[in-house]
Amino acid sequence: MSGKDGSAQQGSLFGEILDWMLAPLLLIWPISVALTWLVAQGIAGRPYDRELGEMARSLGQQVAAAEAPVKGRDRYALAPEAAALLRVDASDTVFYQVLGQRGELLSGDAGLPVPTEDAPVVPWELHFRDDEVGTDAVRVAYLWVAPEGQAPAGRTLLVQVAETLGKRTRLTNEIIKGVILPQFVILPLAVLLVWLALARGISPLNELQRRIRSRDSSDLSPIDEQRVPDEVAPLVQAINDLLARLDSSMSRQKHFLADAAHQLKTPLAGLRTQAELIQREIDAGRSNPDELKRSLAQIARASERAAHMVNQLLSMARAEDAEQGMRREPVNLAEIAIDTVRDFVPRALERRIDLGYDGVLPEDSRLRVQGQPVLIGELIRNLVDNALLYTPAGGLVTVRVVEDPFGQVVVLQVEDTGPGIAPGEREKVFQPFYRSLGSGVEGSGLGLAIVKEIAQQHDAELALDDTRVRRAAGGESPDGQGPGARFTIRFPAGPAETP
Repeated sequence: MSGKDGSAQQGSLFGEILDWMLAPLLLIWPISVALTWLVAQGIAGRPYDRELGEMARSLGQQVAAAEAPVKGRDRYALAPEAAALLRVDASDTVFYQVLGQRGELLSGDAGLPVPTEDAPVVPWELHFRDDEVGTDAVRVAYLWVAPEGQAPAGRTLLVQVAETLGKRTRLTNEIIKGVILPQFVILPLAVLLVWLALARGISPLNELQRRIRSRDSSDLSPIDEQRVPDEVAPLVQAINDLLARLDSSMSRQKHFLADAAHQLKTPLAGLRTQAELIQREIDAGRSNPDELKRSLAQIARASERAAHMVNQLLSMARAEDAEQGMRREPVNLAEIAIDTVRDFVPRALERRIDLGYDGVLPEDSRLRVQGQPVLIGELIRNLVDNALLYTPAGGLVTVRVVEDPFGQVVVLQVEDTGPGIAPGEREKVFQPFYRSLGSGVEGSGLGLAIVKEIAQQHDAELALDDTRVRRAAGGESPDGQGPGARFTIRFPAGPAETP
C-alpha cells in the first residue's frame, strides 16, 4: 500500500502477523478438501472392488465348469437364473461378458469394452479398470479363464463384470461430509483461537507502548529490559542506546548553553558598565574627551568580544549540524588554506607576526578532499586565529598542505612559535570554553572545539604536538623561543583530479 507521495506505508503489525498466519491456513484448506476427496474415493471403492472381484471370479468358475451345451444356448452361456441373480442390484446396473479366444461374444452384454492392456495373459489373475458403457461410467473386474480339462496355456476365455458407480459415489459423499462438515466448525474456531493467541502474544508490546507514552518528556532513563519478551529485547536495547545518546547530547547542549551565557555575560556587563559611567559623567558635566574616548574604546573592545563570541557560537552550531556535513563535494584544500592566509595577513602584520603558507599550490594539487567547503574553511580559520592569538610579536605562523605520496591522505598543518600546549592539557583544549590558565590571552574557548567537531565530521585524524623539541625543564625550545604548537589534520583523499 502506498500513499499519495508514493512512499510505502507500514500497516499494523497485528494485522500483518494475522495475515501471514491465516493465509496458509485458508490456502491449505481447499488442498485438504481435494486430498480428502481422493482418499475418500479410494476408501469407498475398496469394499466394492472386492465384491465386484468376487462376482467376476464366481462367474469365471461357472464358465470354466460348463461341460456341454444346453438346448438353445452356448456351452459357456450362463443359465438364466444365474444371469438374473448377477443383475440383481437396486442401486447400480451390472454388466457381464464372456468372450472366446478370438474375441467372439459367448455370453452377456456386447457393449462392454474389452481391455486394452498389452500385459501377458495369466489365467485366473484378477484385474480392475475404469471404463464406460454407453454414457455410464463403470468399474470393471476381469480375468482370463481356462476351461476345465485344458492346459493353462491353451484356450482362455475373457470374463468381465462391470457395474455403475452409484454406490461408490454415495459412499464417497458420505465420507466427504463426515470429514469436511466438521471443518466448517473447526476452521472459524481455529481463526478465533489464532486471533486470541496473537492478541495475547502482542500484549507486551501494548504494555511497552503504554509505559513509554506515560513517561515525562524529560525522562530519558533506560527502559527496563527485564519486562519485555526476548524478541523485543533488541528493539528495547536500541531504544535505550538512542535515549542514552540523546541524554548525552542534551546534557552537552545544556552545558554548552550555560557556558555560552556565562561567556556572553562578561562582555555585555562590561558594555553596560561603560555606558553607565559615560552617562554619569555626562550628567555630572564632567565629560572629558580623553576619558570618553577610553570608555568608547573599551565599549568597542567589549562589543568586539561579544560579536566574536556570537560568531564562534554560530560556527559551533554549523559544525554540529550533521545534515550540513553530509553535503560533501570535492574540495581543493590548498586553495582554501591560501585564501584563509590572505584574509589574516593584515592582522598578522598588525601583531608583527610572520604568517605564511608552505605547501603544494592549488594548481599543482591533484588530490581532493570530500567535504563541506564552508566547514573546512571554518576549521582552517579557527586554527590560524588560535595560532595568531598565542604567538608573541616577532613569532612565526605557518600553514602547510602536504599530499601523501601514496594518495591516501591530504595533510593540513598549522604551526606556531608560541608557548605551546603542555601534554597534560592537549585533550582539554578541544573542550568548549576551555582556556589555558596563565596565558593572558582573551578568547572564547570555542575555536579548537569547532576544529575537532569539523574534523570528526570529515573522518579526519587530528593530532597536536610541539613545533620544536622542548627543553628538559622550562618548556622552551633550544633556540630560546617557545616550543610552539603544531596541529596536524589528515583528511582522507578523494579521487584525483584529471588533467
